[in-house]
Amino acid sequence: MNPQASPPGGGDALRADDIIKRFGAVTALDGVSLTLGRGEILGILGDNGAGKSTLMKILTGYQPQTSGRLFINGQETALHSVDHARSLGIECVYQDLALANSLSIYHNMFLNREIVYPGPIRLLNNREMRRQAKETLDEIGVHIPSVDLPVERLSGGQRQAIAVARAVHSNAKILLLDEPLAAMGAREAGLIIDLILRLKSKGDMSIAMIMHNYAQTLEIADRIMLMQRGKVTYESAAKSTSVEELMEIVRREYRAMRAA
Repeated sequence: MNPQASPPGGGDALRADDIIKRFGAVTALDGVSLTLGRGEILGILGDNGAGKSTLMKILTGYQPQTSGRLFINGQETALHSVDHARSLGIECVYQDLALANSLSIYHNMFLNREIVYPGPIRLLNNREMRRQAKETLDEIGVHIPSVDLPVERLSGGQRQAIAVARAVHSNAKILLLDEPLAAMGAREAGLIIDLILRLKSKGDMSIAMIMHNYAQTLEIADRIMLMQRGKVTYESAAKSTSVEELMEIVRREYRAMRAA
């Protein structure tokens, strides 16, 4: 069931009302609505093909919706591009992380927005980028021996942390995470869970996460929504549901599809 639409100009960081996305004859999203409150963590669950990635691309300005309305900080907004979304404080960290393995940590954090010295010859101000990178990592509690290390020498969890730190440093207020714990062991997943909770504790960051692991999602999120076949079929406060309840909803859907 989709959430009831709240009035325009409300206090949510992000709101989507009745989003439909069609690709020719295929309907990828069929009337999806969501809200993301200020300082809230929302877990978006669903199997492959449920429409989660399509929704994420719309919220980041990568694709336009076919119909429906988006509100950013209470203002109705038509996102024209990824850069437009970033200018409004929306950043996304995808599964591939978009990191350059051979470059240092601090160069990755400033990728495509490098700091240069003033003047006709645009020389990189490595000292300032190094200082700001270390300051940002320290501020959000990411402990790396040196920001001079190439990214290829980092673990999977450390790479994810660097990608998140880059988004934070760009002054993101709405952070969208695409499977932030994918293919991680317990120790690395714990590192990222701690990082996400520290970001939330600052109070000015709203986070939506695409997830597959129900137990991890319920541990991190304030609210969860379950997507199936392009629709939101269940929504609840995380503390008011359980892995067993979510699994039963999925099983019922699977049985209904088999019967059909």
